[in-house]
Amino acid sequence: MTGYEMFWPIIAHVALVYFLYMLLSYRRQKLVRGGKIRRSNYRENRDEPAEGLVVKHCLANQFELPVLFYACCVLLYMTEADNLVAVVLAWIFVASRYLHAFIHVTSNNLRYRSPLFACGYVVLGAMWMWVAAWMAFANG
Repeated sequence: MTGYEMFWPIIAHVALVYFLYMLLSYRRQKLVRGGKIRRSNYRENRDEPAEGLVVKHCLANQFELPVLFYACCVLLYMTEADNLVAVVLAWIFVASRYLHAFIHVTSNNLRYRSPLFACGYVVLGAMWMWVAAWMAFANG
C-alpha cells in the first residue's frame, strides 16, 4: 500500500480524543451550572462527580495504549509494512477504542468494557508482531 491508508485510523482516533475533550467540557459545565461542584475544584484538581470523572478517566485511557498504536502505525508506514493486514488491524483497534469509550462514558459496565479493552490490546499486539516479522524477514 504505502499510501496514506495507515494514517486514517490514527486520524479517526484523534477525532475520538477531540470528541471526549468536548464531552468532558460539556459535562463539567453542566455540573458547575447545576451546583454539584465549584469551578475552583477543577483548578485545584479536586475530586469531581462521577459524570465528569468517567470522561476524564476515559480521556486518560486514550493516551496510554493508543500511544503504542501511533508509534506502530508510523513504523508500519516507514518500513512499508502497511499492507491490507496492517490497515485492517489498525481499524479494528480504533473500532475497539470507540466502543470502549462509548461504554466507559455511558454505563461504564466492566462486563462489556473489559473485553473491548482486551480486544484492542490483542489487536495492537498483533500489529507489533506484524511489523517485527516484516522487519525480520524483509531482507531475506
